[in-house]
Amino acid sequence: MTRELLTGNGAAAWGARLAHADYVPAFPITPQTEIIETLAGWFDSGEMPGRLVTLESEHSMITAAGAAAATGVRVFTATSSQGLLYGMEMIYAVAGWRAPFVMVNVSRGLATPITLESDHSDVLAARDSGFLQIHCATCQEVLDSILMAYRLAEDTRTRLPVIVNLDGFYLSFTREPVEIPDPDSVREFLPPHDPQNARFRASAPASQGVAVLGGSPYSYFRYEAHLAALRSIDVYGEVAAEFEAAFGRRHDAIDAYRCDDAEIVFVMIGSFATKAKAAVDQLRDAGFAVGLVRLRLVRPFPVEDLRRVVAGKRGIAVIDQNLSMGKGGVLHAEVASTLYGRPDAPPILMSFIGGLGGRDISPEELYEIAAETRKAAEDGRTPPPRLLYTRDELREIRKLQVIAEVERNELEPGQ
Repeated sequence: MTRELLTGNGAAAWGARLAHADYVPAFPITPQTEIIETLAGWFDSGEMPGRLVTLESEHSMITAAGAAAATGVRVFTATSSQGLLYGMEMIYAVAGWRAPFVMVNVSRGLATPITLESDHSDVLAARDSGFLQIHCATCQEVLDSILMAYRLAEDTRTRLPVIVNLDGFYLSFTREPVEIPDPDSVREFLPPHDPQNARFRASAPASQGVAVLGGSPYSYFRYEAHLAALRSIDVYGEVAAEFEAAFGRRHDAIDAYRCDDAEIVFVMIGSFATKAKAAVDQLRDAGFAVGLVRLRLVRPFPVEDLRRVVAGKRGIAVIDQNLSMGKGGVLHAEVASTLYGRPDAPPILMSFIGGLGGRDISPEELYEIAAETRKAAEDGRTPPPRLLYTRDELREIRKLQVIAEVERNELEPGQ
């Protein structure tokens, strides 16, 4: 084992290398490109056997990934933001093929307007596709999660592709100390992909076409994939236990921090949860009984684990880094559907939307969220969802709007 300072992108590349990914279809997009550049260098130097092919689009890239995985090849690829959306047709298709491979998504806000910085709107748009989703908070988790994702994807009880998600810029280009496992230890944890499960072999030529099915057989196949996703909860637990035994690090479906005696808990995904951990410690010092629940698995959704961790809490503050237009935060809706409609009275469930397009969430805002949630629990009422945005930010936007209006009037004919 070695220890190096790696970016999140570098950790993702090392995950693919240690997994012995044999085929990497690729297409560059900010802030993911460093992953592909690193892998390309290793392929070119001979440090990593296999083949990297640059396709003409993410649509073709994901098609190639699914086709290769269906033949028994261990496949890795990566994308981000608009690239994920461009390949969305094939995201659904390859999951329906039950093609087991790993794709890293480096989260970036979606157009329009355009941004290069992070939020979770891109990856959550794929939550219903059939891909499983693992969300990372540190560079170490990125590497570890890729190794675990191959075990999860290739298990015969699952056979579904997996997205490993990391936040653009906040994690993709942030250097952190990362333990790189010994390749022999990784090989024991993650043996070569078993070709017995491959659908095609050169020694036995075959062809396959996607049939147009009626509602009854279509329902059967879709439900089979759904059941496989549900089974993967147990598979993930087994993989996490084996990973801990091999490498000493535990990555459960839910990371619960200081929750045992908490009255109020934050619920989040992604790298901003590391900021929330620091806020929890500060709030504890100030006398607030606050904890943090970070979901590592979003698909399948860890329903029972979440119910167990938040049981008996007075209030939950869900902090979404996404916005489902006309509804609100995606994670808030997922948590609500998990907790409500049960005999035991659910806690007050608050919705906060922040971090859109890379906007920071300050410690002060986290303190305020805790205070608002505690007050709502005391009052027994749930306020409407709140966008985290300051008066100073709004004032700057109003200034820009005035400047734009003045310039428009100056350019109009006859003015």
